[in-house]
Amino acid sequence: MNTIEAFEQDIKLQENFIKKFKPERPLSKTLQNKAIFCGTGDSFAAALLAEAFSNFTIRALDPLDTINNKNIFQRKTIFIISISGNTRSNIRLARTMNDSVAVTANPKSKLSLSCKKTIVLNYPSSGVFTSGSIGFLASMLTCISLVTKFSIKRTSDLFLNAQKESKKVRLTGRIFVLGNMHTFPISMYFVAKLYEVLGMNAQYERIEQFSHMGLFSTRKGDTVFIFDGNSKYNTKLRKNLLNAGLNVIHIVPNAKKKIEQICYYTFVSQLIPLFHAKMANQKHCFFVSAKKLRNASSEMIY
Repeated sequence: MNTIEAFEQDIKLQENFIKKFKPERPLSKTLQNKAIFCGTGDSFAAALLAEAFSNFTIRALDPLDTINNKNIFQRKTIFIISISGNTRSNIRLARTMNDSVAVTANPKSKLSLSCKKTIVLNYPSSGVFTSGSIGFLASMLTCISLVTKFSIKRTSDLFLNAQKESKKVRLTGRIFVLGNMHTFPISMYFVAKLYEVLGMNAQYERIEQFSHMGLFSTRKGDTVFIFDGNSKYNTKLRKNLLNAGLNVIHIVPNAKKKIEQICYYTFVSQLIPLFHAKMANQKHCFFVSAKKLRNASSEMIY
């Protein structure tokens, strides 16, 4: 099985995984006020989602920043999110803490052994090293469940609609992904998939900030995604971007619950790169074939 096939298989496993997902018990408000969620890459996006769903009661921080500013975590509980449990900066952070919790798929990892407690992420997968999908979903839902209660009842509809919308998308030029309070972390995740799977030039930004900054780096024909609902603001934004010669893709999920909207945007963020890779007859994710870049990344991460 090549890495694009593995990526597709893992994506398909998510629909059934959500239906069987068992959430954690939410932390009390007192404990949330003392909690910091840390992670890198996809796991940092999961931490940011927990921060948003807690209404910013918990804080999401970069592990290296936290290590270098020890006053940040005094009298705090650190939740360290890492699928592999082998990320060097996460392990360093855990070893400096008296009260740390690992959120990982590998309970025998150095991270887990360095933490006071471990929350194990259990999910099925293809077993092939590929771009993260179901692992991100598992960590995302677990982290959100630690700060609020939720239920997801329309998984099949969400996944089917995400497939339909994703097949319509055509990427042109450079890619800009705009998100709101809850979808900004998914914008980050989407861009990570565009990097890892397709090796595309892409960036993420908050919706309001884009008109102040990122817009001025665009060129005619570039693609702008808006991950947000319908509003007068977004209608005006879309009109102005189209007038500037940009390809605008405003994706609006058919769901009222925030958690279901986030699941929908997660599916779209995975399916768009997948479908473009398949259209190009791509057999492997870009990060797998880009060996020099992957080696540089691994040297820093592990």
